[in-house]
Amino acid sequence: MGPDIDEIVVADEPGTWRAAGFDVGEGHCDIGTVRVVLAGRDAGRGIIGWSMRSLDGDVDFDGLRPSRSDAPPRTPAPPQPNSVTAIDHLVAFTPDRDRTVAAIEATGLSVRRVRDEPSPGGAGGQAFFWLGEVILEVIEYAPDSPRATDRDAPARLWGLALAVDSMERCAEVLGENLGTPRDAVQPGRRIATLRRSAGLAIPIAFMTPGPRAA
Repeated sequence: MGPDIDEIVVADEPGTWRAAGFDVGEGHCDIGTVRVVLAGRDAGRGIIGWSMRSLDGDVDFDGLRPSRSDAPPRTPAPPQPNSVTAIDHLVAFTPDRDRTVAAIEATGLSVRRVRDEPSPGGAGGQAFFWLGEVILEVIEYAPDSPRATDRDAPARLWGLALAVDSMERCAEVLGENLGTPRDAVQPGRRIATLRRSAGLAIPIAFMTPGPRAA
C-alpha cells in the first residue's frame, strides 16, 4: 500500500466548521478516512501541517513537508451533515510545477496526470498524485500572480475539494454561503465553492461524484 494521508491541520476554529455543516468533535473533523485537525486561528494561517503513512523517512515535497504518521488506517467516517463524504483533492500551489513534481517523484511517488491548460480559476497547469483516497493537485501560479515572480519560493498547501453525495443537500445546509454550482472540468461532475461569508480559513469546493482528475 502506498503513502496515504492521515491528518491535515488547519488553523481554524471548530465552531466555524460546525456552522458550515461539519460534524466536529474534540477539535477535529473526520472526512472519509482523513482527519482534519482544527487548531484555532492563533495557530497560524491556512493549512499549517499534514501527516502521511508509509513514508520512507523524512520527505520535503518541495516545501510541503508532510510529517510521518504511524497511526493505523482510519475507518471511513459517515457522511457529514452537509453531505460531504470524502476529501477529493488536497490543493497545493507552486511557482514552478515541474520543479515541485520532480521533488515529489524523487520520493518514489509517480505523477498520475499532467494538465497544461489553465485551471478554471485562471491559474497555470496542474499535476496530480494519488495519496490513498485523496488526490494531491499541484497547480502553478498564474503568470500574472505576484507569487509567480518568486520562482525559488516553495510550494504551499492551499485548500480542499470535498466530495458530496448530494449538491442539493449541501445547498440546503449552506444556503447563501454556497456559490452557484457549475460543470466541473471532469465530465459529469458539478462543483460549487464555499463563499468567504462562511468564514472558513481555507478555500473549500464541493464536488459531486464522478470520474476524478487523476
